[in-house]
Amino acid sequence: MNTDLNRVAKLLSAALCAALLASPAAARDKDNALSAARQIKTDVAGLKAPAQILVDVWGIPHIYAGNEHDLFFLQGFNAARDRLWQIDLWRKRGLGLLAKDFGPAYAAQDKALRLFLYRGDMNAEWAAYGPKAKTYAEAFVAGVNAYVADVRAGKRPLPIEFRIAGTMPDPWTAEDVVRIRSHGLTRNVASEVKRSLVACAAGLEADRFRVKLEPAWTTKIPDGLDPCSVPKAVLAAYDLATRPVKFAAPKDQKAAQAHDPDTFLAEADQQRDTIGSNNWVIAPQRTATGRPILANDPHREHSVPSLRYIVGLNAPGISVIGAGEPALPGISIGHNGTIAFGLTIFNVDQEDLYVYELIARYNYQIYAKSNLQRE
Repeated sequence: MNTDLNRVAKLLSAALCAALLASPAAARDKDNALSAARQIKTDVAGLKAPAQILVDVWGIPHIYAGNEHDLFFLQGFNAARDRLWQIDLWRKRGLGLLAKDFGPAYAAQDKALRLFLYRGDMNAEWAAYGPKAKTYAEAFVAGVNAYVADVRAGKRPLPIEFRIAGTMPDPWTAEDVVRIRSHGLTRNVASEVKRSLVACAAGLEADRFRVKLEPAWTTKIPDGLDPCSVPKAVLAAYDLATRPVKFAAPKDQKAAQAHDPDTFLAEADQQRDTIGSNNWVIAPQRTATGRPILANDPHREHSVPSLRYIVGLNAPGISVIGAGEPALPGISIGHNGTIAFGLTIFNVDQEDLYVYELIARYNYQIYAKSNLQRE
């Protein structure tokens, strides 16, 4: 986004258009859509009580359950029903399991991906989330696994992508939902490396001519760090771990997995200047309806299937609709009967580059943390 939009976008992370969503016309549209909805059979083992999935005229599922477990169970079940290849590939990529399905050409990417997996104390990790996060994740993956089990048993059709690839979907664990970090929307480590290269070649002061930091920030080289010790090749693992899975004919697989550091850095510079997200908030006293308007505009790439999955979730104490990641429980951009909410990222310092000094083959100490970046 441009500089002016960037300043405005940093005001607030918002969501959708609350005034429109709350309007009587929007409510009538929803009622009309549900009146023509088709019902998906939910006679699946794992539910604690009767529940239903209604798919409206736009293809959006609306899940109605008598308890939270069944609600998120059916969200996982229905996500697998609609997006099984997508979420299975999401999991296998995130866990570094591509070579198992697609051959040794993906071993290097698997190795890089496994470097990004969270390997710490899962009890502490779950405790860092909301009090029901683990329960919801367990119910969600139970629903995914119920659908996967039916597919593997031949009770439901195997999606065509698996038939073409000659693979099968695998079961999940709740930890898979939170351990995977390579799908995160972070992106500035390449700029830290670029700043190190500039500092090595011409001094840190010269980097001011490469990029203007907003807000203004005085960069410095950490004590003891030689910027010339940071090679461009350090980005190879980062590139492999954060890129999407690329499929190619056997003769082209090696080229598809290749990493060119100069190209990667050039593309990172271009994305910094052209890619960004917007969030807009208008106070009620400034709108014609007297209602606030909140707009969430995350600039995600268009893909098939979509990176978002829209669903309505309804259970005692829960009534929400919006979009989330297909492989995750809940909704990240949407609204309930009271508020609208959303998310996006900004051009801020989201990643840090650490430099390690090897002491012995299996021992190391942190030599310095590069804080050469804030943009």
